[in-house]
Amino acid sequence: MSNYQRSTIRKPKQAGSGKPGRVKKDVWYKLDLSAIVYPTLQRRDFSSVYRLSVMLKETVDPILLQTALDKTLPRFPTYKVAIRKGLFWRYLEPNNRPGPYVTEDIKNPCMPMPFKGNNRYLIRLYYCGRRISLEAHHCLGDGTGGMCLLQTLTATYLGLLGHPVSPEGFVLDINTEPDPEELEDAYMRYANAQVCPPRPAEKTYRIRGTKEPFYTLNIIDGVLSVQEVMTVARKYNASITEYLNAVLLYALLQKQNADFHLRLRPVRIAMPVNLRRFFPSKTLRNFITMVYPSIDPRLGNYRFEEIVEHIHHYMRYYINDKFLRGDITTNAATQRNPLIRVVPLFIKDMVVRTFYTKVQDKNSSAGLTNMGALHVPADMKPYIERFDIYMGQPFSSRTNCAIISFEDILTINFASSIVEADVERYFFRKLVQDGIHVKIESNRTLE
Repeated sequence: MSNYQRSTIRKPKQAGSGKPGRVKKDVWYKLDLSAIVYPTLQRRDFSSVYRLSVMLKETVDPILLQTALDKTLPRFPTYKVAIRKGLFWRYLEPNNRPGPYVTEDIKNPCMPMPFKGNNRYLIRLYYCGRRISLEAHHCLGDGTGGMCLLQTLTATYLGLLGHPVSPEGFVLDINTEPDPEELEDAYMRYANAQVCPPRPAEKTYRIRGTKEPFYTLNIIDGVLSVQEVMTVARKYNASITEYLNAVLLYALLQKQNADFHLRLRPVRIAMPVNLRRFFPSKTLRNFITMVYPSIDPRLGNYRFEEIVEHIHHYMRYYINDKFLRGDITTNAATQRNPLIRVVPLFIKDMVVRTFYTKVQDKNSSAGLTNMGALHVPADMKPYIERFDIYMGQPFSSRTNCAIISFEDILTINFASSIVEADVERYFFRKLVQDGIHVKIESNRTLE
């Protein structure tokens, strides 16, 4: 399925044709399968925005950073866009307005991103001391696409400082045309299973807390040693991802036990899986699906070792190309339905928003994503200290957890919109009990 169309009746051009940096007005991009949902959930106090940060070893020059952004962004045509609304669907069109502009960082990141603000750009770039932070609306792409933009931008910035970086991995050559595969909706290429597996539908434990004032996002970061975490995970015969998933489930169980409740409910984590690991694609757009590791305390008390073992086998069983292909096919079934496709957009919005609020959002107790170990080109490595990732503001009152590592630094970043930090406290306390040293950073005052 083509991911770009002409808005005129003339013969279409390839989305990557022409000189680098030239944005064509007559090209538009259909929202990918995941991106369709994110604008529907948009409201005055919520946007699906994530943040990626890189900390350099020298203070950032904002003027050079702006120059680097101006040079880099045209290489990513699906990020240099504005979102538009049609009768039946939304789409992305090239944005030739001034900007986006580099600004000094703010205390509360991932704030709502109005579609008509910021000259209609759906990205923001911040600087603070040695840190560069990129925020992007999820309708543009997932963390992999965002990291590709951030690393390429950082490489361009270092080149302006006199430290040239060779294109490799996430760092793209800004003087080349985009590969057409970078622009594709990769979901539709692999949505070809012969069955559509059902989704978990049972309500889960929901964190109760005091909602923070509008435009407040609480950040708690844990900085750890990769080697220490790996050593502990191996003692449980688990990977780092399995171990940290188990720690979060353990923290949620402790939180539920401490809360007043009439009955226990399952605790479940919504965890995105990068489909590029299983289905070859260069797409810089969304290409993830969700899995839901869970523990049901109604079956009895779980020791931590049992939780780790359960998660270990869950991951091995569900995270493979067969199950994931089925999940993609389930997602694509609705979009392929010819009757649904001709339903007006305002009706689709109403149905999707109601379903997400009443069903989908209640299927998980927390969100957790692990971007894994990042690699950068060898000539870029001496200038990088660490990376951070934030899933952004939760849709409802809960906490989101995001994990990323670079060299021996592993960062665990929590983001929540409630006052209480009980889950985060239980989480990091367990890590310390297992002998892992944790350095805590936050934008709030912790009691």
